[in-house]
Amino acid sequence: TAKLKVPFPWTSMRLPKAVFPVHYDLSLHPNLTSLDFSGVVRIQLDVREDTRAIVLHAKQMHISNVFLLSPEGVKPLEVLEYPRFHQLALVSDTTLTKGRKYEVHLEFAANLSDSFHGFYKSSYRTSSGEVRVLASTQFEATFARGAFPCFDEPAFKANFTIQIVREPRHIAISNMPKVKTVELPGGLLEDHFDTTVKMSTYLVAYIVSDFLSVSRTTQHGVKISIYAVPEKIDQTAYALDAAVKLLDFYDDYFDIPYPLPKQDLAAIPDFQSGAMENWGLTTYRETALLYDPEKSSASDKLGITKVIAHELAHQWFGNLVTMEWWNDLWLNEGFAKFMEYISVDLTYPELQVDDFFLGKCFEAMEVDSLSSSHPVSTPVENPTQIQEMFDDVSYDKGACILNMLQDFLTPEAFEIGIIRYLKKYSYQNTVNSHLWESLTDVSLHLLLFFKWYSGEELDVRAIMDTWTLQEGFPLVTVEVRGREVRLSQERYLKTDDPSLTEGFLWQIPLTYKTSASNTIHRFLLKNKTDVLYLPEEVAWVKFNVDMSGYYMVHYAGEGWNSIIKLLQHNHTALSSNDRASLIQNVFQLVSIGKVKLDQALELSLYLSKETEIMAVTQGFGELVPLYKLMEKRDMPVLENQMKGYIVELFRELIDRQEWTDSGSVSQRMLRSYLLLFACVRNYAPCVEKAMQLFNKWKESDGKMSLPVDVTMAIFVVGARTPEGWDFLFEKYRSSMQMSVKSQLTIVSLHFRMLEQSLDGAVMKTQDLPDVLVSISRNPRGYKMAWDFLRRHWHTLIKRFDLGSHTVSFMVAGVTNQYSTREMLNEVQSFFNSLTEESGSEMRCIQQTYETIEDNIRWMDTHLPLLQNWLNKHSGKLVHEDL
Repeated sequence: TAKLKVPFPWTSMRLPKAVFPVHYDLSLHPNLTSLDFSGVVRIQLDVREDTRAIVLHAKQMHISNVFLLSPEGVKPLEVLEYPRFHQLALVSDTTLTKGRKYEVHLEFAANLSDSFHGFYKSSYRTSSGEVRVLASTQFEATFARGAFPCFDEPAFKANFTIQIVREPRHIAISNMPKVKTVELPGGLLEDHFDTTVKMSTYLVAYIVSDFLSVSRTTQHGVKISIYAVPEKIDQTAYALDAAVKLLDFYDDYFDIPYPLPKQDLAAIPDFQSGAMENWGLTTYRETALLYDPEKSSASDKLGITKVIAHELAHQWFGNLVTMEWWNDLWLNEGFAKFMEYISVDLTYPELQVDDFFLGKCFEAMEVDSLSSSHPVSTPVENPTQIQEMFDDVSYDKGACILNMLQDFLTPEAFEIGIIRYLKKYSYQNTVNSHLWESLTDVSLHLLLFFKWYSGEELDVRAIMDTWTLQEGFPLVTVEVRGREVRLSQERYLKTDDPSLTEGFLWQIPLTYKTSASNTIHRFLLKNKTDVLYLPEEVAWVKFNVDMSGYYMVHYAGEGWNSIIKLLQHNHTALSSNDRASLIQNVFQLVSIGKVKLDQALELSLYLSKETEIMAVTQGFGELVPLYKLMEKRDMPVLENQMKGYIVELFRELIDRQEWTDSGSVSQRMLRSYLLLFACVRNYAPCVEKAMQLFNKWKESDGKMSLPVDVTMAIFVVGARTPEGWDFLFEKYRSSMQMSVKSQLTIVSLHFRMLEQSLDGAVMKTQDLPDVLVSISRNPRGYKMAWDFLRRHWHTLIKRFDLGSHTVSFMVAGVTNQYSTREMLNEVQSFFNSLTEESGSEMRCIQQTYETIEDNIRWMDTHLPLLQNWLNKHSGKLVHEDL
């Protein structure tokens, strides 16, 4: 007889709230030979409403032997599956009654994933060529359900008790310390881990591997360990030092003791993102954790410190207090990104992390100036949309608006409010407004009274809702007439459709300084327009001091001319952040037709005297894309003129760089940047020096140690001859020691490598996105990169997951320098051919269309102006004595 198909009892993608998990007993047996795993989970339930069905998540696994333990005894449950939503319904023939205690028991089996998420397989090659396999987890955002049946949403917090079966040649680690190991028949061992605190499923973690570890204890008594593959354990000292220092810092800053007895940091050989904040067992890409004093650069050290700072900040902000749902992911990520800068600045002042914060705000503005941007807090439903939240808006814009708020409230008041929030909501889930309520408080009014002269009640929520609930950011136009300053605000948007900018209004904490004094003045702009009065007439005024605010400024009337004069005669009257923000603002204003291109180029002339990293890199950041657009069209004359202008502009600074590793972190990073640029641009003195060093290095068979900061410049030049290339490639193949950046530089000079990276034989698949994008930046490689992306699209989205930051990084990286209708049509016809399952709905595709449209508009509008200006200025850059 045909069995009637029972309908699935639940229709929504979000789980019902009738049943909550209280405790998971999870027992796992991974097999690293057959690359699969089996397990048993027992979940204690809290029934909050009478129901007959328990609905939870499971994805691509075989479920068996499911029964319910109830006060009446043991009974089987009917199992229904709804694969589209990754849901299981366990249906009972009698009602589960509200308030009574139940437990479900499920057995499950699945393959280890061959992507970078869920419970997945990773491998590495030892120096003797042996391949070793390990298994590790990555559950954020929706992948715990692929490792064990669970209520896989952040608000379903529970305690977890985990046991793992392994062979004696491996170790197992998890969120909590190991309590005991039991011997099983057949020579296997079973590790039992202590029960976790109450937490979300996406933070559960376990690793089975042959890693070694080093450990130390913090001042607060927490045991810190760094785990890595055996041959790299000698590269863990720096991370151990940083983790101890930073965990101690947060313990004090948040005024809440870190609640677990240990914190492990593990370097995983295959890892898609940078790192993951699993509670008590943070995981990292090897390059984000391992540091070799001989081979790693200053920027490697800064990067590692920031990543550790980010993941450890999450142990409080994210793990202890978690967003209710992924729409408020920015509460986790924006905060952790912001804390990287606060904590590293105070624990490692010599790393000068503040020199780099502004770059995050500029990056966020890139995507936030498109009409396809989204509010920081934005509704999301399905796993692809959830993945898309892990973008520059959640991280970088989130950090920049928190920075603006801290500047507005004062750091002292901000910290008090943050501590209040964390203490109030420990082990719970929150929404945006909970944070604003904790920051709006009587004590804060007293502190603020001295800064913002308004008798009104301060309402942090009213201000911050304008920054988190609407997308985009304001452009403030300032016009000075005598002592009167006229202000107006509008949305900054790169589009030719003015209707899209209507209806936006922000509460903007304006700051400004003038030629008359060093005081920072403050004014909260709440309306579309307003007027403020200066005590006296001034030669210049600069708004958004140090660019602490997330907005751009346009100086109408004579405003820009007075700033250009100031920069040309006395640029140090403004801070380097102020100078960087003026460069960024003026060139971005050209894009929307507020400023003429020649005025922006006039301002750029002052850069010949600039020495600070943020202002120099922002100068490059605005000028280099102009010739990058030309490289994708056939216009060599103008392109070379533009390249010549940039080299000439920075020539004195380039000439002053030494080919060593001396100086502060910012000086060293600037040196790497400038010399690489100069060599790529064939600046003769640079190429000669690089060739000379390369030949010496080659003669020593790669044994001579090169200054780390200039290695990239040397390799780029060395790889230009066939013998040089072959020598480098051989060194790459056999190297355990070359820093990854230099490896990738070499590899991306060789297009054939792309095909090989998909199977991970010579180059790890995790490095493919970086190589693909750097090939697409190469004027000879961009067509190849685009063809590769199209040809392997389905493999790439399977390996890196739809909606992931990695996929949008590849889409944008490969296409965002196109500036012709033909290329736009080609890009559109490819993406239009996709289905929703293969990514047609992803936001990054809309962003790419808009970026290319903007490039086309820019080229059509400004090329003649650029041509005229360069003709006038070529070869007559004035070099005054510095």
